[in-house]
Amino acid sequence: MSNPMAAAASLNPLKLEFPQSLATYDDYAQAQKSVDFLSDEKFPVEQLMIVGTDLKRVERITGRLTQGRVAAGGAVSGLWFGVLIGLLFSLFTDGGNALVQIVGTALLGALFGVIWALVGYALTRGQRDFSSVTQVVATKYEVLVEHRSADQAREILGRLPGALPNPFA
Repeated sequence: MSNPMAAAASLNPLKLEFPQSLATYDDYAQAQKSVDFLSDEKFPVEQLMIVGTDLKRVERITGRLTQGRVAAGGAVSGLWFGVLIGLLFSLFTDGGNALVQIVGTALLGALFGVIWALVGYALTRGQRDFSSVTQVVATKYEVLVEHRSADQAREILGRLPGALPNPFA
C-alpha cells in the first residue's frame, strides 16, 4: 500500500512532508553553508529546504527621466524590434535587397519606439520622473527539514563550527 502523502510530496519538489525549522540565518550564504555541511556529513539533503522569509521590495533609483532619455530608450528598443521584424520579412520574401529591408524596418521601429515611449511618458504627467530597478529580497533564510529527520539534522548541524543553537532548546 502506497503512502498518498509521500506521493503528493514527490509531485511537488518544493514541498516537504511536515517540515520543521532547523535554523534561521541572516543571509543566504550561511543557510547554504549549513546545507552543504549536512551534505558533506551524508545527511539526505533532499529532505531540506531553504526558505527566504520577511520579504521586502528594494527599489534602486538609477537616474532622472527626461524627454531625451525616454526618447533614446524608445529608439533603442524600437530599433531592435525593427531589426527583428526586418530579419523575419527578409526570410520570407523573394528577391530584393534584404539589407535595405532590414535597415528600413529598423528605422521604422526606432521611430515607432520614440513615439510610443514619449506618449507613455507624457501620460504619466510627471508622476514618476526617475528610472529604477526593483528586486524582492529576503531578510531571513530558514532551513526546514522533514520531521522524521529533524533530530538527526540538528545533531549533525550542532557539529558545525559557529552553528546556530537549537531553536527548540
